Parts: sequence; structure tokens; C-alpha cells
Amino acid sequence: MKTPDTLGFANGRYDRAAYFRDQPEELAALARRPDARTFVFCGDVPVIARQGEALDPLFPTRDYPGAGSDQDMIFLGLDSGAPRFAVEIPAQLTEPLNLQEDVVLIDQRSVATQDLFDGATHGAMATAKALMFWHRTHGFCGQCGKPSVVAKAGWQRNCPACGAQHFPRTDPVVIMLAVDGERCLLGRQGRFAPGWYSCLAGFVEPGETIEAAVRREVKEEADIEVGAVDYLFSQPWPFPESLMIGCLAEATSEAITVDTSELEDVRWFSREDVRLMIAGTHPDGLHVPVRMSIASHILNVWANGGGEPARTDWQMATSK
Repeated sequence: MKTPDTLGFANGRYDRAAYFRDQPEELAALARRPDARTFVFCGDVPVIARQGEALDPLFPTRDYPGAGSDQDMIFLGLDSGAPRFAVEIPAQLTEPLNLQEDVVLIDQRSVATQDLFDGATHGAMATAKALMFWHRTHGFCGQCGKPSVVAKAGWQRNCPACGAQHFPRTDPVVIMLAVDGERCLLGRQGRFAPGWYSCLAGFVEPGETIEAAVRREVKEEADIEVGAVDYLFSQPWPFPESLMIGCLAEATSEAITVDTSELEDVRWFSREDVRLMIAGTHPDGLHVPVRMSIASHILNVWANGGGEPARTDWQMATSK
């Protein structure tokens, strides 16, 4: 299935140009180009240039807020041939930056939910944020414990002491809509806004397939058995460094037992209920997640005319 254009963070279209990553002289030349631009993060928060009502997340690479000689710059790739980088400046600069009229700090969730920029920009910012977090939390070698250093233009860390090489991580998460004919299974966590229900989700564990993770998570959280599982589309989720893997799943049992350590409620909803929740017109004031989220798109697929899990002979046999 085609990735929806409105799926947040999932439509980054930069040419990552990985062949430049081990060419420091070429990278330095790219950074000097007048069309080179840089995303700037102050701690976890993007720094945005402001001119009146206009907002721009990209700064000239040679002149960005909080620039310092000890900051490692990450090469993100090329945007229609123009070099794009990212850098993190110290979080203690937050207060001074907030006093400047020509910049504003906007957390990345708000940037995405308000759809402030185009899809390619949101995708690049998600890549940058995930990489920044990885560098901030992996400054020491996981093999010998000594300090590691940035390599490959930010896409690797090396340990000078033992020679180990470390690479950015992405945590796979399954997010699934279990369906039974004209109804689907939705749950809510206590931290959700009032009336908000969403798809069930959970991390893929070592040694698991996507299908096995879907079946395990639905069983653990709601005590519902799952048969067939279909992949729909995925969403990079830079909070901090996950990949949301969207699926439809065939529910093969009905009685719900909620894992209250994970969720405060799980229930069945009709297709019409979900349509009303998407439209914001449900009589009980119930809602689904925001439009940029993968949960919203999964629900749209199912509620508006499609998306039943396919049952192959193998799946039918294993789901019994």
C-alpha cells in the first residue's frame, strides 16, 4: 500500500548520498556551499527561524544560532542537490534563544501536528532528531566503556580504544488494528486525552517476526487471539528513535481482558463508531489520534471501505 502523503515523518525524500559520508574533504566543501542549510536542535527541540509570520527550520550552515567549534555536524543528504546538515547545540541555550525575536523553539510533535512544513522537511527533521538522540546517549563504547567518536558524517561512532564500530539504532514497534467483521479493537492509556482511543501497539522483541509481535501484543494487552496479519505502511517516529509498523490483524476471539498495567480500557467499536470518531462527531465525544499519526491512517483505511486481513491457507491453519 502506498504511504499516505499526510502520514507524519514518513515522506522524507532527501537523497541521503551516503557516498559522501567517508569523504571529509568533500563534506567540508558541501558545507561551504552558499546553498548549504542546517537543521538546528537545542537539546531535543528544533530551533526555527522566524521572520514575521514566516517560519523556516533551515539556517545557513556557516551561520546558525549557537554555533560553536566543538559541535559535530551530521550530513543528512541532498535536497534537489542542495546540501543539508543537522546539528545539536547545548540545551542551556534555550533561554537566550527564547529572548531572540528572529527565532522560536517549537517541540517536534507540535511542528508535525501543526503541519508547519512540507513532508520532505518533516522527514528530514525526524531523521535528524533520532540521530541526535542516538549520539547524545551513545557517547561511550558499549564493548569497552571508553569514549567513542563520531564517524561517517554522523552515521557511525567508533571506539579509538578497542576499535569497535557502532551504528544508529531504530526500535521497531508494531501498531495494529485487530478487526472482527464490522468491528475493531481499540484501547486507551491513562495519559491519553479524554475520549481518545487508538490502535494497540508494542515493541518487537528479539527473535520475533512482525506477525508474531502483533499476535503477542494483542494477546497480552487485551487477551484477544489473532490469526491473519497484514502489513499496511510504516512511520518513522523520532520519540526518540522508533519505526511504527502498521498492520491489520484478524481477531479470532471476542472476550476482552484488559492488561491494566498497560491500558485503562479496551473495547470493541463498530465501523460506524470509528467513522464518527474520525469526523469528530461521535455522540459520546470519542476521538481517534491526530491526522499525522499512523494510528489515524490505519483507522481510515479500515473505516472507509477496505482493509480486511487476508487469510492465506497457512494463516488459516496457524490461527486455529
